[in-house]
Amino acid sequence: MALARLLHVFGIVVWVGGMFFAYLALRPAAAQELEPPQRLRLWRRVLQRFFSWVWFAVALILGSGWYMMWQLSDASVPWYAYAMMGTGLLMMLIFMHVFFAPFRRLRLSVAAQDWNSAGNALNQIRILVAANLILGLVNIAVATLGPAIGA
Repeated sequence: MALARLLHVFGIVVWVGGMFFAYLALRPAAAQELEPPQRLRLWRRVLQRFFSWVWFAVALILGSGWYMMWQLSDASVPWYAYAMMGTGLLMMLIFMHVFFAPFRRLRLSVAAQDWNSAGNALNQIRILVAANLILGLVNIAVATLGPAIGA
């Protein structure tokens, strides 16, 4: 169970930490320093690399989370574990939408040098990543405070 918990935390650190860095550090710096074509090309490459890691993190989080829940009997699964699972699944659905819809449009628009469409796609990604970042931070709070509140 300890190894599953460690893998779970590693996945969360990669995903939520990556969103925090991208949203609060990289995004403002790129907007300040780069013109739209360079900024959009940068985001396409950054997100391509980051999303590869997110897919891996999602697999770690899902696998370890399901394993830990499986180790408990239905009667001993605390409320906060169900809350974390529900929030995590919502985050994964949002990520899959980002990956298969606006990120796809961003890649195609950058390749076509359609900077307006690429900017619109990046803005959609920005909004959805902000939502996922908030959900991720709430999930961390639930994981941390849930045991203290009680089962």
